[in-house]
Amino acid sequence: MNKAALEFGMRAALALNCKISKHTHFDRKNYFYPDNPKAYQISQFDQPIGYDGWIEIEVEGKKKKIRIERVHLEEDAGKNMHGIDGYSYVDLNRQGTPLIEIVSEADMRSPEEAYAYLEALRSIIQFTEVSDVKMEEGSMRCDANISLRPYGQEEFGTKAELKNLNSLSFVKKGLAFEEKRQAKVLLSGGEIQQETRRFDETTNQTILMRVKEGSSDYRYFPEPDIPKFVIDDEWIQRVKTSLPELPASRRQRYIQELGLPEYDAMVLTLSKEMSDFFDETLNNGADAKQASNWLMGEVSAYLNSEKLELAQTNLTPENLAGMIRLIADGTISSKIAKKVFRELITKGGRAQEVVEKNGWVQLSDPSKLLPIINEILDNNQQSVADFKNGKDRAVGFLVGQIMKATKGQANPSVVNQLLKDELIKR
Repeated sequence: MNKAALEFGMRAALALNCKISKHTHFDRKNYFYPDNPKAYQISQFDQPIGYDGWIEIEVEGKKKKIRIERVHLEEDAGKNMHGIDGYSYVDLNRQGTPLIEIVSEADMRSPEEAYAYLEALRSIIQFTEVSDVKMEEGSMRCDANISLRPYGQEEFGTKAELKNLNSLSFVKKGLAFEEKRQAKVLLSGGEIQQETRRFDETTNQTILMRVKEGSSDYRYFPEPDIPKFVIDDEWIQRVKTSLPELPASRRQRYIQELGLPEYDAMVLTLSKEMSDFFDETLNNGADAKQASNWLMGEVSAYLNSEKLELAQTNLTPENLAGMIRLIADGTISSKIAKKVFRELITKGGRAQEVVEKNGWVQLSDPSKLLPIINEILDNNQQSVADFKNGKDRAVGFLVGQIMKATKGQANPSVVNQLLKDELIKR
């Protein structure tokens, strides 16, 4: 048994507020399918490694707890691929690798809640570093069960399972379609079968794969080749201590200690990479709100357009913090900062050196700005007259001319003050 896999299971379970089973074992789940040619899968049936957990979601401003029934370990199956040539193929490279399956209780009442649940779950697991949870690469996959029942009825209806959904949007679209499909069947007097369906992203519809088996069909029995495990309190505590600060805790810290808006705190904690980068940028002396603005704005826009991760760029918390400090002390303007940022994220280096090398230091010296301002005023007598007649737009025009003459390097706040002083004198 891979001890690291067992500990990863414990990390995931603890991060999801689960209790840890002190005594656990593995079982054989017997079935044949092309992606499982040995005809059984090693899994956990009645003693999962974690149970009775929960996470909190928020939809339309309302918070809700979603219970976690169980977290269990099993081996992954192969990957079925359906070719455009009419044949299906099986990739067995991942078969037998450790997999964590997380089963929620039936607490979600809409596709939007399911989406929020998966988003929160993905963020938590990523922070534990158990998985990078990249759905597009297959390191996180989702099966979704859905059933309908008449209003006021306690008992759930017959469920259908949507299998191997590989994006959050597909989960949302698949459930939305299935909700309408089942309602149509039930309202016409039909019955829902317990079945497995797949989502076709080209038509945004679900398609029947097979009638669903029950657990008895898998003929579970204890795995004879793997012994039972005893997990003591010391081991559990050691794993719990190793967990990083999780998203919910970080969000609260960002809001309460740093004064960030809830939206900023939510966006910054969607990924551990972004959250860690933000924390380190602050440790290097950056203002919290400015660091947040740059990471949510220019940084995220660049990463999305170039399809890169932060680690794949040359931007570091040190050079981003350095640039933010240069804006704060007036060395560069916000406009010039965008040029500096582009240099830092593509080529790296220190912000101060990049600014000096390119001659981007903001012009704030009145002795150098006043001759330029007076020349602009001498050449734009009509704008001076408009200002005297109460037309404030004239100031904006003159500021634009000064910025053009200084190639955008003049300090806007200094320019505005000096310009108004000179206009009053005339």
